[in-house]
Amino acid sequence: MVLYLTGSPTRYGEESFTRDNGFLDDVKAELHAVSPRPNVLLVSAAPDDVAFTDSVLKGMSDCIHASGIETARIIMLDRRNAGQAAKLVKWAHWIILCGGHVPTQNRFLHEIGLREELKGFDGVVMGCSAGSMNCADRVYSHPELPGEVIDPGYKRWLRGLGLTDIQIIPHLGQVRDACVDGKRLFEDIAFPDSWGHSFYTFRDGGFIKVKDGRSTLYGEAYEISRGSMRRICEENKTYPFMNLIFISPHFPETYWHFCAGARANGVNVLAIADTPYENLSPELRANITDYYRVNNLEDYGEMYRAVAWFAHRYGKIDWIESNNEYWLEQDARLRTDFNVGTGLHTDRIASIRNKSEMKKYYALGGIPTARQIKGSEGPEAVKAFTARTGYPVIAKPDSGMGAGGTFKICSDEQLEGWFREHPDYGLFVFEEFITGLLVSYDAIYNSRMEPIFENNSVFPTPIMEIVHDNLDTCYYTNKTVPAKLARIGRRTVKAFGIKSRFVHLEYFQLDRDREGLGKKGDYVGLEVNMRPPGGFTPDMMNYAHSTDVFQIWADMVAFDEARKGQGEQFYCAYAARRDAHTYKHSHQEVMEHYGNVICFNGRVPQALSDDLGDTAYMARLASKKEIEAFFKYITDKA
Repeated sequence: MVLYLTGSPTRYGEESFTRDNGFLDDVKAELHAVSPRPNVLLVSAAPDDVAFTDSVLKGMSDCIHASGIETARIIMLDRRNAGQAAKLVKWAHWIILCGGHVPTQNRFLHEIGLREELKGFDGVVMGCSAGSMNCADRVYSHPELPGEVIDPGYKRWLRGLGLTDIQIIPHLGQVRDACVDGKRLFEDIAFPDSWGHSFYTFRDGGFIKVKDGRSTLYGEAYEISRGSMRRICEENKTYPFMNLIFISPHFPETYWHFCAGARANGVNVLAIADTPYENLSPELRANITDYYRVNNLEDYGEMYRAVAWFAHRYGKIDWIESNNEYWLEQDARLRTDFNVGTGLHTDRIASIRNKSEMKKYYALGGIPTARQIKGSEGPEAVKAFTARTGYPVIAKPDSGMGAGGTFKICSDEQLEGWFREHPDYGLFVFEEFITGLLVSYDAIYNSRMEPIFENNSVFPTPIMEIVHDNLDTCYYTNKTVPAKLARIGRRTVKAFGIKSRFVHLEYFQLDRDREGLGKKGDYVGLEVNMRPPGGFTPDMMNYAHSTDVFQIWADMVAFDEARKGQGEQFYCAYAARRDAHTYKHSHQEVMEHYGNVICFNGRVPQALSDDLGDTAYMARLASKKEIEAFFKYITDKA
């Protein structure tokens, strides 16, 4: 079903559906997908007023035809044919719920059992004024006729059709200054009623579309909530009705940009973290709708209560995300428990967290990977494995992130010693050692598993070696993604069934032909990571591609597409220094030599310094040949 909520599908004085905010073209496209000449069923809001109902039938029929919409037949459903309601709903491709008095129409809708009849309806439903209001599961039926404000028996809350949870007050232009029984409709009635609720009001010509679980408002509109009114959308713009819970948005520090992007798209950003609100950065505080502090982010009971509180206060939760590998399993569990349809659920976690499970999906996509054995098979089996692959082999946690806990083993003696030191060997896997260039395919995918942004980073020295040997960190982002890497990256995404996510996929580019893996220059799958690349890499992508990947991710969340373009393309190189070393060139000399291309310089957070060094420099470079010189200048020792 596609649902449209309107005050009126026409602007005042117009004789056809408005084209403003793309309304008419959108309706035509959705109708054509159902039937080129639809059967139209109008549902009266005054089923016993024959003259009024017949005038609405004529007026709506003329309007539909004046809009250039061809129909097979148009029928009005009122008291005269109420007994045929079920049959008429099945007959219809397009159902229009007409305007009028909300309680009167509401009673009729329940008398004919329309709520039940619409279950499974796969056509187009359009509400007009009262018809739109009655589409809600719980209808806010504000007083509108004389005597209703002072009538103690008047019910402001009614059970509706359950097609949406959005409650609207239509015809903003006409009713903004309306009074009923001496009370102002907005300030004296709707505002007090809005505590604990949200009402949405817009001028005729604006509308709300509900499709595939997504609700989007088009045109100038306002939210009435907590006793006040604020503008949430402008003419010819959109506002997504969406609640996003962002977990731990304060770390890494730059993640406030994800919240800012979502907030700019009209998303309610509901943050959960384990620090006092006043300790959050001003940028983060300015870009969240609400905040819930827990004592411990690892306490699932606390996290569950936090999400439940947000759901009670704001309604259905559309997204739960941290964009952080550490919270991947908890995010999935919360999505599963709260029936959040976007993102990974618990049944998918093993496939993208456990390196042993990843192998199965690589195989589905025909993506070569290093041979592997689980440590749980025991020391003898692992030793037999090394006899086939040769040394060195890599031991690493089956479920883990980064280079922590990763070991390079070069002989039987080292292997035996490793097993003696690691009684938890069952938690590890062993892989044959592959030589080559470590590269990443970073991308943001929409719900149709299409890339809306792609990037390639190159790591001349693998992170594992940097961590183990306390080396300086140097890597860079490419101007473009090599075509061969893009192909295997997209194939990996398809094999793993990845959608609506930022991903960081790692590969080795072979430095020589290897039997069973490929030719020199081919890519071999290493790991999939269902989150943005770590550290400052998202910022590097912004500098390299003259864009904003935080906003592109937020556009994917809100609109399922990228609305942020890219500008001039560069290489972005990252070089870091460690406090333990003395360097040939001082910081002042670095800035004098590279100041015109330095796009970032600063301290690395301590939690990231093992991988990324202690002081970072990023430079935006026009040519690839400049990269090595930059690395050398930053990291040359005194």
